[in-house]
Amino acid sequence: MTNLTDIFPWSDNFKTGISRIDEQHHRLVDLINMLANHLAHQSDIQTLNSIFTELSEYAAYHFRTEEAIWAQYFQQDKLETEHKKVHLSFIDAINELKNEENTQTPEQIIADILSFLTHWLAYHILDNDMNMAKIVCYIQSGLSLEQAKNQAKQEMSGAMKVLIETILSMYDNLSNRTLHLMKEIIERQRAEAKLRLAANVFENTLDTICITDAKANIVDLNPMFCQSCNLSREDLLGRNLNTLKSGFEDHDFSSDLWNTVDSKGHWCGEIQNRKASGELETEWLTLSSVRDEQGAITNYVGVFSNVSQLFQRQNKLEFIANHDALTGLPNRFLLADRLDLAIAHAERSREIFAVCYLDLDGFKPINDRFGHAAGDHLLREIAKRFKSVVRGNDTVARVGGDEFVIVLRDMKAPEDYKVTLDRLLAEVSLPVSIGNEAVYVTTSIGVAICPDNGSDSESLLKLADQAMYSAKDSGKSRYHFAQALG
Repeated sequence: MTNLTDIFPWSDNFKTGISRIDEQHHRLVDLINMLANHLAHQSDIQTLNSIFTELSEYAAYHFRTEEAIWAQYFQQDKLETEHKKVHLSFIDAINELKNEENTQTPEQIIADILSFLTHWLAYHILDNDMNMAKIVCYIQSGLSLEQAKNQAKQEMSGAMKVLIETILSMYDNLSNRTLHLMKEIIERQRAEAKLRLAANVFENTLDTICITDAKANIVDLNPMFCQSCNLSREDLLGRNLNTLKSGFEDHDFSSDLWNTVDSKGHWCGEIQNRKASGELETEWLTLSSVRDEQGAITNYVGVFSNVSQLFQRQNKLEFIANHDALTGLPNRFLLADRLDLAIAHAERSREIFAVCYLDLDGFKPINDRFGHAAGDHLLREIAKRFKSVVRGNDTVARVGGDEFVIVLRDMKAPEDYKVTLDRLLAEVSLPVSIGNEAVYVTTSIGVAICPDNGSDSESLLKLADQAMYSAKDSGKSRYHFAQALG
């Protein structure tokens, strides 16, 4: 901590004339001021206790030093005995204040101890220690103990007594007022620091921030808001937020948004806004209302966070989780979802759809001869051919090494699928170039019809798989329909 403020300023008036005692008094004053500064700065209680412990230990050391000096001159005199009692009373008073932990906060206890210390130390130095030191000085000049006591008593009475009481009162008031003022200054400095930090965040954040009046007209904004609108600050001030962000153009959406902010105090969610370049971007808007003491809305604060990249990353992760890494086709997880949707649609519309299980004929010899890279190339090429044959609302999925499932939707009768199935067989049988060679594969297809062969995905896949093996057993490069349920 720098820039310490003295609530108990040291003065040469505190000097007793005995250098060792004066040095220790000065150190006690320094520790009191250090404790006061940490209290004003609201340091943690562990720090405050640490400084207080150091102060208490040094005070005990100082008392021993003083008593050793007085013992050389007072020889069990009543004055020495009373001085020792003053030291003991100081320790008792500190312990009594410390024991108030159950009724007061630690900070309040430290504050009470600090007030006691400043008053007690000033009184002890100016009255007790100063009197004892004067007696010692007179003894050192050749007077007897009694003569020295009488001489010191004369000096410490009258105007000196009034001066001591005046200085004590002044220090008592000064220390309390200084500590209170220090706390006020520190609180103001902290508040100003928070405002500077908030202003710095407002000016330099990558989020787009604006503040509007109760009618959504902009009264303040940060540089990023200007950049997002491609307009200057002067051009934007006074403009209505609803006219600056295209996401507010949907009347129903905008109306619900503002109603929520007015009733609940805030709204947050996705909003699609068009950039100055014309490109749409996804932003996360947090819109909050600010109310006065009567509860009336005076301002709105809008924070627009660009989350386009976040959503792109999320979409990419979702794609990876639901698609085959080699071909980019849906995997088993997405296929199961597509089948459930197709079954639900078929139940509502009373239409039929086909689940086709496909296995390539002759793939393993090609993979073994040319290697896995060539096999992967072949699978990607076959996947493209499958997609070129089916329609946009159909699904092509890879479920195994050279196994695929195709869901053909919205047909009126099983015969309607035969044209598509014949095209699939024809496309797969065309040659595939691997290096300088042309290789050939075919496919065997098993077909299960919903609801004729079942109305759940597991049954349909199982029957289509069985029908695919029947197609292979019948000579390959053909399709076979599963038998309808009796």
